[in-house]
Amino acid sequence: MALPELQGTTLGLKRAAHLLRRATFGATKDQIASFSNLTAQSAVDLLFPKNITLPDPEPPIDPATGQEWVTTGTTGANSEDFELENYFLGWFVAQMMSAGVDNSMALAWSARERIVYFLHTHFTTIKSRVSSSRALYFQNQLLRLFALDGVNPDPEINFKTLTVKISVDNAMLRLLDGGLNVKGAVNENYARELHELYSIGRGLEGVVGTTPADGDYIVYTEEDIQAAARVLSGWDFDDTFENLDPDTGLPRGKVKGNPTNASQHDNTPKQFSARFNNNIIQPDQTLLNGTLPTEESALDEIRQLVDQIYSSPETAKNICRKIYRFFVWAPHTRNEMDPIENTIINEMANTFRDNGYKIQPVIENLLRSVHFYEAAGGVTDDNFGGIIKSPVDLIISTLKMFEVKLPDMVNNTEEFYMTTEEILGRINSMGMSFFEPYDVAGYEAYHQFPVYHRYWITPNALANRYDFIRTLITTGRQAMLKANVYDFITKHFAAEAGNVTQLINALAAHLLPVPYYNEPTNDPGLTDARINYFKKALLSEFTETYWQTMIWPGNNIEDKTIALEKLLNAMLQSPEYQLA
Repeated sequence: MALPELQGTTLGLKRAAHLLRRATFGATKDQIASFSNLTAQSAVDLLFPKNITLPDPEPPIDPATGQEWVTTGTTGANSEDFELENYFLGWFVAQMMSAGVDNSMALAWSARERIVYFLHTHFTTIKSRVSSSRALYFQNQLLRLFALDGVNPDPEINFKTLTVKISVDNAMLRLLDGGLNVKGAVNENYARELHELYSIGRGLEGVVGTTPADGDYIVYTEEDIQAAARVLSGWDFDDTFENLDPDTGLPRGKVKGNPTNASQHDNTPKQFSARFNNNIIQPDQTLLNGTLPTEESALDEIRQLVDQIYSSPETAKNICRKIYRFFVWAPHTRNEMDPIENTIINEMANTFRDNGYKIQPVIENLLRSVHFYEAAGGVTDDNFGGIIKSPVDLIISTLKMFEVKLPDMVNNTEEFYMTTEEILGRINSMGMSFFEPYDVAGYEAYHQFPVYHRYWITPNALANRYDFIRTLITTGRQAMLKANVYDFITKHFAAEAGNVTQLINALAAHLLPVPYYNEPTNDPGLTDARINYFKKALLSEFTETYWQTMIWPGNNIEDKTIALEKLLNAMLQSPEYQLA
């Protein structure tokens, strides 16, 4: 049974802004206004259209050659690979910004890239460990292929199949030492993280289980990790990128030996514990080359392993918890978790299983649900503003609101990468080493109980968040990324700008997760004290009457710009703006 969905009403500004903050990387004022007139159903249908197929983005370009390198390979004319890795990161930032995408599908593009980013936070990678721009790119393309699994009619395009594919992905093989996992000397790194991080997990966060013996992790055991490592043995990084997966058309790893003799794969039966009903995984005799393991028999054993993991109800729940924390809210205590676990997570898991382990139907149902829009009042159960924006979200959503564009990658390649390099530098300064998480568990804000997204806020990171805002909107501060505040206000808020209170209310409705505006709502929005605080920022040099009668109607653009920059600095450096 799916989550009950919001019916019979248009979203309005507050809900529309909430949806676009969570389901995309932010939106413009006009996009929020357009979505405010839609129902939850029609809004989600626009974000995940069923009648169009979004194209893959054009590959990144190396400025040294003016050509892409990821599909054709590199030559001596290309940049060094550490430079190409950074170009890939800049290219991915551009996809999240929907750079160069027609306005008619910009939000759908952003919604897809939001899921790609979610999958990246789940199936983690570390750039310096992988040390291959092409492997990073192809893994990103693999995630993109499976991101919109709900609109793909192929039942095998689903999260469960992605778990199989990622197990032999080149970047994953290198990250978790797949090439060191051989028969007789197995390496358990990937087998361990496959269970703990990528699929079944170790039970509900904050629950201390009673383990019958050492090595029992409640839903699997150390014995299962050892057996799984043998299932996963015998694969290696393919630095030619010529071994293509027949289903995806993307490069994948290769077996040691050759396809007809996977010589380093453990071909013996693998016994699992009572946690998996004492199941035995063994090679399919029809796929062997006589008695020798083949690439296909080794891959079939991985499929059996993933089938076994997904046979546990805990796997669907664990994955749905991560979806919930990413798109809705991160419970920090058992008291917060239990009501969600027993209702929302269980229903999400049912939807996940009922749809053949496709995650898009789960996400769409969640984004249409009453729960997503109508959490109970109070600070402990309030979906609006319930997540601290990641550095990626803060930067990209701000740039999108102010309609700051990237240079064209094809025609202005050098400036394109200089600009994305500035974005990446800002992300790093705010405490997120993009594609360089501290360890293989990934960015702590997405997995580490009980802190979760609170990891984003430290004194240094917060200061750098504020510096990004000041640099972006303040005249005289030099940067590649600049917004013209006066043009922004005159384009989008000219009707309200002559009245200070109306201007603050209108800006808050689009910028802050708890806006004050004239719509039927039980949320009081900003307090009078907060409104007066923002007024003081705008009116530091004059009175409200003087603004309304002399400054705004006058011709002195510099005075208007200085005042508006002070107002927006106050609003965008507020605690409210750090929240999504």
